[in-house]
Amino acid sequence: MLLELAQWLARDIRGFSVFNYITLRAVLATLTALLIGLLAGPALIRRLTAMKIGQAVRTDGPQTHLAKSGTPTMGGALILVAVGAATLLWADLSNRFVWVVLIVTLGFGAIGWVDDYRKVVHRDPRGMASREKFFWQSLIGLAAAVWLAFAVPAQSNAQALDLFGQWLSAGLAMDLPPKADLIVPFFKNVAYPLGVFGFIVLTFLVIVGTSNAVNLTDGADGLAIMPAVLVGSALGLFAYVTGNSVFAKYLLIPHIPGAGELTVFCGAIAGAGLAFLWYNAYPAQVFMGDVGALALGGALGTVAVVVRQEIVLFIMGGVFVAETVSVMLQVGWFKYTRRRYGEGRRLFRMAPLHHHFEVGGVKESQVVVRFWIVTMMLVLFGLSSLKIR
Repeated sequence: MLLELAQWLARDIRGFSVFNYITLRAVLATLTALLIGLLAGPALIRRLTAMKIGQAVRTDGPQTHLAKSGTPTMGGALILVAVGAATLLWADLSNRFVWVVLIVTLGFGAIGWVDDYRKVVHRDPRGMASREKFFWQSLIGLAAAVWLAFAVPAQSNAQALDLFGQWLSAGLAMDLPPKADLIVPFFKNVAYPLGVFGFIVLTFLVIVGTSNAVNLTDGADGLAIMPAVLVGSALGLFAYVTGNSVFAKYLLIPHIPGAGELTVFCGAIAGAGLAFLWYNAYPAQVFMGDVGALALGGALGTVAVVVRQEIVLFIMGGVFVAETVSVMLQVGWFKYTRRRYGEGRRLFRMAPLHHHFEVGGVKESQVVVRFWIVTMMLVLFGLSSLKIR
């Protein structure tokens, strides 16, 4: 929006051409989202408190969490407003990737909103039924996956639609260009062709899986938001170099024209996330809720697919992965032992993983900061894949 205005003004005033630089607009998007979040935060918290939209805390969890009962939740709406506004203001709205990441982010946020609303307003502890939630997640994730299968290897929206038409006319049997292959990091020329269906399946799993992984991680003050900021910022760097033909050639990564514009979106995520952390840091004044966690996870997964760094996302988001795996192992082992021995047993004191440490006596703030440190190291390791090949 503001980019178009700046480009129009640049015809007469050359100084406005500086806004064509993605790096500047990414910084401005970060600052805009940060400012919106910081200014709107208190009003949102007061509104949620007045509406008595408070978090229900599980009684079988860490006893220290019982004091949090009634803390306003659904604060992730603040992140969505800040990210959406900053992106619309500073991004190139003609870019084929900007709208898909916005739609996925807001779509998953809407699913989380309905889930949270049913839990805290309708007092339904189940919220949205698992099958219903997964259906809507799958619908959005599948639609995004189909579009990206043709948008990623294309040069423009028109070419993406042309590729889609070719796929249909070829009887759904068509290979994608090498830039759509699954890239194995730390190796120069190791990539696996996916084909259209393989690309769609992988993209679907990445988007929906990352969304649910971030949601599972959101169980302690500041635990989910800081890793999301760190991973989002790193993906912004990947987006910038992937969208730049010179850098992409030098670093031996696929050049995806238009991907650089997602640097602005990732900057908005970083700014909005830091603003939310201002109010979500221990002791939290507001919780993110599913509305924020599902949206952030979906956004990170979508950006990772566009920049062809699905495996790197798995590495950098190791905390999200560990939390998800801990739940899967806990549930699987409990069901297996109940069938085998007639009594369910646990691998962890409590799942997700952060609760395991809390129940073991580690303070919540210590668990959170240590998980942040782990994420920082994993992000640096993931970024090193740009050069180590």
